[in-house]
This record gives sequence, C-alpha cells and structure tokens, in this order.
Amino acid sequence: SVFSIVLEPNRSTTHTVTEFVLLGFSAHREMQNLLFSLILVVYILTLLGNGAIVCAVKWDKQLHTPMYILLGNFAFLEIGYISSTVPSMLANSLSDTKTISFSGCFFQFYFFFSLGTAECLFLSVMAYDRYLAICRPLHYPTIMTGGFCATLISACWVGGFLYYPVPIFLVSQLSFCGPNIIDHFICDQAPLFELVCVPDPVTEFICYTFNSTIIFGSLLPILVSYTLVLRAVLCIPSGAGRRKAFSTCGSHLVVVSLFYGTLVVIFVCPSSGNAAEMQKFVTLGYSVATPLLNPLIYSLRNKEMKNALRKVLAALKIK
Repeated sequence: SVFSIVLEPNRSTTHTVTEFVLLGFSAHREMQNLLFSLILVVYILTLLGNGAIVCAVKWDKQLHTPMYILLGNFAFLEIGYISSTVPSMLANSLSDTKTISFSGCFFQFYFFFSLGTAECLFLSVMAYDRYLAICRPLHYPTIMTGGFCATLISACWVGGFLYYPVPIFLVSQLSFCGPNIIDHFICDQAPLFELVCVPDPVTEFICYTFNSTIIFGSLLPILVSYTLVLRAVLCIPSGAGRRKAFSTCGSHLVVVSLFYGTLVVIFVCPSSGNAAEMQKFVTLGYSVATPLLNPLIYSLRNKEMKNALRKVLAALKIK
C-alpha cells in the first residue's frame, strides 16, 4: 500500500538518516519540567472533558440528534488528535536521547495531519448543520436525516485519512543525509523540509497546496454558512430567539476562530517567517490548547449539554 511504502526510505537516493532528534523546547531544565507538568495536566483534562462529551452523547437519548452526534464524533476526534502528539512529546521531554525512528516520525506525521484534516471537515459539516437548523428549520428533519448525518460523518473520517498519504509519501522519499535534528517537539512538515539535503521545490509546493486547499476549502463553507445564519438571525423579531440562535452558533464560531487562526499562521504563511520557538508555541495552540477548550466552550454555552454532563457525573459518583 502507499502508506506502507512511506515507512521505508527510498533506497534509490542517499538516506543515511535512520532516526531524528526532536529538540522540543530549548529551555532550562526547570522550564522543561514546568512545561511537562502543564502539558500533562492539559492532556488529562482534555481526555476527561472530551470523554465526558462522548459519554453524554452516547448515554443521553435527548442528545441523539445530528447536532450532538456530530459533536460526539468531534470530541472523540479531539481525543485522537491530541493523543497523536502529546504522549510522545511528554516521553521525549523526559528522554536523554530525544530520538524518534524514521518510520515513527512519519507515522506521527500521518496521523497528526490526517486527524487535523478530519477536524477541518467536521467543523465545516457542523457549520452546515447549524445553517440548516436556523435558516431552513422546516426542511431540517427531512434533509439532515440519520442516514445523511451518518454519511457526512463517514466522509469526514474517511476523507481525513485519505487526504495526506500522497504528500507524506513524497516527503518521505526526499534525501535525508544529515543533520537529523528537528527543531520542534513533533515531526512537522516545515522542520522536515529544513533537513532535506537536496531541496525539492516541487514537493514543497505540492504540500503547501494540499495544506491551503484543505484549510481554505473547509473554511469557505463555514464562512458562507455563518454569513447566511447571521442574516437569518438578525431577521428574528424576538430578542430571546436571537439570543438562543447566537448561543447555539457562538460556541462553534469560537472553536473555528481558535483552530483556523493558528493553522493559517503555520501552514499557509512561509515557514521562514516564523521563528522556531514561536512556531512551537503556535503549534501548541492548535494541537494542545484547542482540544482542551472545545469541550469547555461547547458545554458552558449549551444548556442541554450541561444537563447531560451532570447526568454523566452523577452516574460516575453512584458507581
């Protein structure tokens, strides 16, 4: 398969690199320990928060609607997304060698980018769902049926994992003959390009084209959906109705702003314009911070979700 080929360097070119060194955050040991503790706490809270949403959607029959089924899948995605990088990041910070194998690096590259792509697709589908619910409420039950919702969810998962094998394959076939030090805490695209012995502008162009296409291709439907939603909400005569509509969509807009804002900085702007340390902190923003904030944003601004989470907590206390 294509993905299995990615794991083996192209022997027709000169590949002396069999492993990479992830520098992480080049700070004093005390600062590294502080970051380790902070990221560990964030990771645990993210697992608990998103796990609670998954359980609430699964156990509460009142939440068995397209909006909450999408949210449950999104929360499950966030668990996988943060788990694709943070455990290895934490282990690396405690390691003296800080090495990762060639195949392990590209495995991480694949899952991190694939889950990030799936997140873009889910955010776009969730925006479409809110557009139908607010702008076409009478047609919503006939359009957003259980089967159609399942199709959209499947498309997000499958599309996310089928989008990036080609660029990752191309990057893996480049000539890495040394040095092998990645000035980052994950195997990311831009730091890998800096280690290539023979620059390949075509591969770089293809990768940034893929990045821009998924970012702006998924962002455009979101912007269109919420423009139409805003216009519809402003036409609602009741102040209470407007507040409810804004409350329903506001949490989604906050998540979109946090996620896409950091993505654009890293994957669309040239890497040379981002200092290495700044690039790491921006990457922390969309890979660690947003998965933590998403369950908080959705649960705090949604009455039904808060009630369902209370039931989950009550059930855990009883057990």
